[in-house]
Amino acid sequence: MKSTKILFSIVFTLFSLTVFSQQTPQQPKPQAGQVELQGADVLEGGTFNGQRITKLIGNVIFKQKDTFLYADSVYQYRDRDQYLEAFGNVRINQADSVTMTGNRATYDGTKRTARITGDVVMQDPRMTLTTPSLVYDFGTKTASYTEGGTIVDPENRLESRLGTYDTKTKMFTFQQDVKVFSKEYNITAQNMKYNTESKIVYFQGPTFIKGEQGDLYAEEGTYNTITKVSNFGRNAYILTKEYRLGGDKLFYDQAKGYGYAEKNVTLRSLKDDVTIRGQIGRYWRDRGEAKVYGSPVMETILDKDTLYMSADTLYSREAKGARKASMLFAYPNVKIFKKDLQGKADSVSYNRTDSVMYMNVKPVLWNDNSQLVSDTIRIHLRNKTIDKMYMFSNAFISSEDTLKNYNQVKGRDMVAYFKEGDIRKVDVQGNGESLYFALEGDSTLTGMNKSISSNMILRFEENKLQTISFLVQPDASFIPPHELKEGDRRLEGFNWLAELRPTKKDVFAPRTPSKPKVQPKKAPVKKPAGRKKTARGKK
Repeated sequence: MKSTKILFSIVFTLFSLTVFSQQTPQQPKPQAGQVELQGADVLEGGTFNGQRITKLIGNVIFKQKDTFLYADSVYQYRDRDQYLEAFGNVRINQADSVTMTGNRATYDGTKRTARITGDVVMQDPRMTLTTPSLVYDFGTKTASYTEGGTIVDPENRLESRLGTYDTKTKMFTFQQDVKVFSKEYNITAQNMKYNTESKIVYFQGPTFIKGEQGDLYAEEGTYNTITKVSNFGRNAYILTKEYRLGGDKLFYDQAKGYGYAEKNVTLRSLKDDVTIRGQIGRYWRDRGEAKVYGSPVMETILDKDTLYMSADTLYSREAKGARKASMLFAYPNVKIFKKDLQGKADSVSYNRTDSVMYMNVKPVLWNDNSQLVSDTIRIHLRNKTIDKMYMFSNAFISSEDTLKNYNQVKGRDMVAYFKEGDIRKVDVQGNGESLYFALEGDSTLTGMNKSISSNMILRFEENKLQTISFLVQPDASFIPPHELKEGDRRLEGFNWLAELRPTKKDVFAPRTPSKPKVQPKKAPVKKPAGRKKTARGKK
């Protein structure tokens, strides 16, 4: 009887242990690298959606390697104990360097990934990311979002539709509707990278930077948000109130206001619609100065046509402080082309404020069949049309007729008046001389008029000399064709310079900048050797 009671007690105990083991989950001993339960207030077993789970409630903590997961409650699936679903006040830490919080999360310990949803906030020592949902890979230490995100650091606020963040390299990659905001500038782009450590922005596609000192555009390159230094490529440009400077490569220091462009450079003055193209450009914002070289060509509208001007260097200077005029300088070896006007000179200066152009050092202008030469030429423009031209010192106008004769007028100074781009009248002021060949029917020479008078008035029709009037009684003579000698056909100083007349091709031709002349070094003067002294000290 006593042995029967003992056997019944043993069987009952074993049965009770079996039932209890089926109702209360047993936590297997975790292996190295597996998800490990660190603590919970309540541990229950049950079935959820047909799967056996362990439900942990209250102050739940899990650990895997250097990662900790905290939540109000967690479902741990019995058939795949490395997979967790966390609910309420979810927080995930990795190596005390990255913290992520949200309302809900799934954690896959096998793949070592987590997906957090609901008011997600991710932080590391350099930035804070907020987004509706986030996927984090603990192996590669990268986070990604697809529902829009906002990143804030001490200097900038960044937004985008899609994004990834590599916590090892501190590099964000943004896509779609990218925006960057700071106190001094705003950036918009479609694709962009940003390093939260170096604070450098990397562009990958059309990007606009709007700032207080001007705007920038590029399709590739970098921008340092701390130093405000840009290195751009592909169709890049700087846009200020005065200029638009662009090129295939563009460097701009926003703090210093200095820009440098290379390859297919374009500098456009916005005030007077003057464009300069070349291969190298420099810009100084505070000085209001810009320089283009490397076969530069200027373009502007004159007389309802495009005027082109080239030189080794084109230099623009805005009115700043004591400077009252905006100036454009071209030097040396200047060439000018317009359909009805061509020219050359060593240098040209253009006062854009007063619309006055100076041609210096052996200037020559050609207008249809006429050639104008003097020591200095000053051109006055009105409404982008030539209004008046002053020719100072050794002024000389010559024109070729249908028989290859050269009508010539010279004087100390001249003033030419234009109407609708054509010469209509020229006043000769001092030391006037003229040669004029009389033709019959543009095919027969009837003689040559030669006149000397201090002051003259020349009148033109369709850019051809029609009449000469003398304000002082002239010393005039008419020479018939059979009496003309070769020496009679030229005034002193005449020089027909048709071979120097630029074409449009000449203006755009690549040029090698002239090198400064190097003065030859003078050979050192050798002093004559003295005679040797004799034994008595005499030479």
